[in-house]
Amino acid sequence: MSIITTKNADDSKHHCAACGDSDDGGGSLKACTGCNLVKYCNRTCQVAHRPAHKKACKKRLAELFDKKLFKQPPPNEDCPICYLRLSIEGDKNRYQSCCGNMLCFGCVYANTVAAADTEKFKCVFCRTEAPSSDEVQIERVKKRLEANDAWAMVRLGTYYQFGKMGLRQDNAKALELYHKSAKLGNHPAHYALSACYREGDIVERDTRKATYHGQLAAMAGNVDARYVLGCDEYNAGNMDRAYKHWMISANGGCDLSIKEVQEGYKSGFVTKDDHAKTTRAYGHSIDEVKSDDRYRAATFRASLGS
Repeated sequence: MSIITTKNADDSKHHCAACGDSDDGGGSLKACTGCNLVKYCNRTCQVAHRPAHKKACKKRLAELFDKKLFKQPPPNEDCPICYLRLSIEGDKNRYQSCCGNMLCFGCVYANTVAAADTEKFKCVFCRTEAPSSDEVQIERVKKRLEANDAWAMVRLGTYYQFGKMGLRQDNAKALELYHKSAKLGNHPAHYALSACYREGDIVERDTRKATYHGQLAAMAGNVDARYVLGCDEYNAGNMDRAYKHWMISANGGCDLSIKEVQEGYKSGFVTKDDHAKTTRAYGHSIDEVKSDDRYRAATFRASLGS
């Protein structure tokens, strides 16, 4: 059997990379499912060519993955009341177990101040009465699970992990809910799983799984997960990859990441142009989540020590 190189196969999309046979442009050849670089006429040819193609295939897979990993993710969704972007800081938003919406604290606080006494503690979105007890809150969250609500899953998982809202601590149940939420694309769930596997507190420590879930969280827009990935790359001596992560995270408004980018600029790891672009993007992200109501809500919470 004649063997052609991967380079030659790239040059001819209508020839089998193993035996060299042509499909005469008919499209009968099947591409390598890993890298899509080469094509084969059958499974036998693919297996025969594997030793020669394996290295190039792995390299291409890594390149394709990095292209996705280092792409700037979409920003957070908007608050459905004020239509301003939700903060990347989770404690500045509130999940509504009645309707499944995530609202900013600015809108929640503004309602409690401006609404009549009979209305101020109702959900700003659906006008449902606030839960009267932990039991009612848990009941509502569990009902949201029936609607396949990823936020409800991660919220209930947190309750089980830390034994909150009157629930007994149940690490297995917490992990189950995190995994279900993560499968639906919820990046806080991926980040929670990454932390669990990294710390090894409620599940056996697994660095590979911690990185895997951290990467998925980062690609979905979790700036904290991306900051941690940058720290991991920095500690491994991969400066270029570390600062790529930190610049992307800073673009989304992460305070810790912008500090690393600033230090990187001083140390020569970040170019003047990249530093300027990142600083502008960071400032824009911060401005997008500001409002008078959110400022007043933050001031009020600070006065309470929360």
